[in-house]
Amino acid sequence: MKKQVKASYVNFLIGFAIMILFRFIPLGVLPNVTEIGLQVMGVFIGTIYLWSTVNPTVASIASICMLAMTDFAPAGGVLSTCFGNPTVVQMFFLMVFMGGLTNRKLTVYIARWIMTRKFIEGKPWVFTLVMMLGTYLMSVFIGAFAPIFLFWPILYGVFEEVGYEKTDEYPKLMVIGVVISALAGFPVPPYMSNGLALLGNYRGLLGNFPSLTEGTTISDATYFIACFILGLVLVVTFVGIMKFIFRPDVTPMKKMSIEMLERNPLPAMSKAQKTYGIFLCIFIFCMLIPSLLPNVPVLSFINKNSLLVPIVLVCILSLIQFEDGPVLRFGPVMGQDFAWPTFFLCTSAILIGGVLTNEATGVTPFLNTILSPIFNGMSGTVFTVVLLVLVVVLTNICNSLVIGMIMQPVVLTYCVAAGVSPAPIITLLIFTVLLTAACTPAASPFAAMLFGNKEYLTTTEVYKYTVVTVVIELLVILVLGIPFVNLFM
Repeated sequence: MKKQVKASYVNFLIGFAIMILFRFIPLGVLPNVTEIGLQVMGVFIGTIYLWSTVNPTVASIASICMLAMTDFAPAGGVLSTCFGNPTVVQMFFLMVFMGGLTNRKLTVYIARWIMTRKFIEGKPWVFTLVMMLGTYLMSVFIGAFAPIFLFWPILYGVFEEVGYEKTDEYPKLMVIGVVISALAGFPVPPYMSNGLALLGNYRGLLGNFPSLTEGTTISDATYFIACFILGLVLVVTFVGIMKFIFRPDVTPMKKMSIEMLERNPLPAMSKAQKTYGIFLCIFIFCMLIPSLLPNVPVLSFINKNSLLVPIVLVCILSLIQFEDGPVLRFGPVMGQDFAWPTFFLCTSAILIGGVLTNEATGVTPFLNTILSPIFNGMSGTVFTVVLLVLVVVLTNICNSLVIGMIMQPVVLTYCVAAGVSPAPIITLLIFTVLLTAACTPAASPFAAMLFGNKEYLTTTEVYKYTVVTVVIELLVILVLGIPFVNLFM
């Protein structure tokens, strides 16, 4: 424990030193980068190091403070840009709304319903597919952490009941499969977490690329439908990988029955839980349908003011009261169920992404100078293939959100030079970079959870199963995803 604390201090000092010292690189060493650009790049590189080595919340707050100490803008301007960003405001209230679902334990009822379908009894591969699809759907509509925390303990009980040992392959694959399926759903919703952060960052970056006028728009509904279909394909693909490549023994699962899962019945849903369920459906409708029908009067207003949707719903749910208090218990949610590390990581990443590509830094012309010779002459398809292969490697070395932020200005720079539409490439970039962050602990918190599950998995086993899965997922995206998204968008 003492060694970990000392390592944390050392890593923080190293990250802080990078932020301070990088600005002293002589001007001209990095073509087109200004003095302000060197300061901002130092903060950016130091933040990446800190995100990978110390507490992400501390790292994110430190990066905001250090940006406020550069010549980019006074502290008040940086903080205003950071916490006044519409995407950050929307993300805050969305996370409050989703935290309320967990606080009201509505997720437990959803998970129990998914696992108690009669048609899965005695059918191991049907059970496997239902579990993976259930995890995927919960990840899309509620959040990626919820199904992992819910399904892992339930699966442990099932494995013990039917006679599996913790060393058997099927339990290991199911534990990994829940995380893989959650990751498949993680980038799908354009109104939550990292997907929202990356889409918001892209829309903000467009202001720095005025020559891009055609094919830049990515509507929430278009993004959602394209990614949702791709995610479904990849979940089914993973079940196929389990059955035909890894081939675990599923004989004990033929003894599994619904009665095993219903020995501890849940109480009837309360009025507050039912109300929250209704508002969840309203929320999903308001975030997706208006962008499909933008010319319908009321839906047009919602589409233009989608930022207000989570704010209004949070207010209403905080006002509606039953015997056990308001439907959304704001205090407990903020204290127990709000994902503060995720919020600060996304907030600082959005801030750094916007500042890094500001014309005052010269970073965008620098990227153009460095990358143009590499990508010069590439078709849009070849560029997309090279980009996706590169981000899959990078996202498993560094945090997936960070890689997504870094690569977006690269994509836009290429699209300006090549006259290619950025919308399908950005969609595939966001989906792939978040989906495939599974092979190392640094890739994502979901991958870290896999490496931390020493009860069922060794480090070698995690590498073995996740690397094979991610490679096959990448192949599916390259073969099916690129033409599908280009045709769809």
